[in-house]
Amino acid sequence: MNSFLSKEELLTIGFKSLGENTLISRKACFYGASSIKIGNNVRIDDFCILSGNITIGSHIHISAYSAIYGSKGVILEDYTGLSPRTTIYSAMDDFSGNYLIGPIHDEKSTNVTGGTVKICKYSQIGSNSIIFPNLTINEGVAVGAMSLVNKSLDSWYIYAGFPLKKIKERSNRLLNFL
Repeated sequence: MNSFLSKEELLTIGFKSLGENTLISRKACFYGASSIKIGNNVRIDDFCILSGNITIGSHIHISAYSAIYGSKGVILEDYTGLSPRTTIYSAMDDFSGNYLIGPIHDEKSTNVTGGTVKICKYSQIGSNSIIFPNLTINEGVAVGAMSLVNKSLDSWYIYAGFPLKKIKERSNRLLNFL
C-alpha cells in the first residue's frame, strides 16, 4: 500500500475539483470536501486538516500537521507552500467574554468574525506560523518560522516574528525559473 491515496481513492472523496499529479496522504483529513478545489501538482502530507471553502492552486506543497480552516474562504495561489504545522484561520471566535466560544454553540450565542485569507503566488509560510482571517499575503512573500500574521503583507518581502516585522526585501529571481 502506498502512503498516498490513488487517483481512484481521491475521486471518492468528492472534492469540488481535483487536478492532475496530486499526492494526498492517507492520513490527511478533509471536512466539506465538496467545497475544496485542488489544482495540478499538489502534495498534501500527513496529518493535515482542511475544512471549508478552500481553493488550492497548482504547484503547491502543504507540509505535515498543517491546518486550513476555510469557513470564510482560503485561497492558495500557484507556487505557494505551507511549512509544517502552519495554521490558517479564515474565522475567529470572540474571546471578550461576551459570547460563547466554539462550533457546538448556537450562532446567536457566538460572535464569529473573519474573512477570506489569500496567499498570492510565490509565497511561502514558515513552520509553526499562524495566519489570521481577512488578509492578503501578497506575491512573493516569505514568512519566517513561528510568526503570527495578523495583517496583509506587501509583495516581495521577508517577514518574521511575533509581533510580525518586515525584515528585508526578497529577490524575485525565482520568476526566471518559470
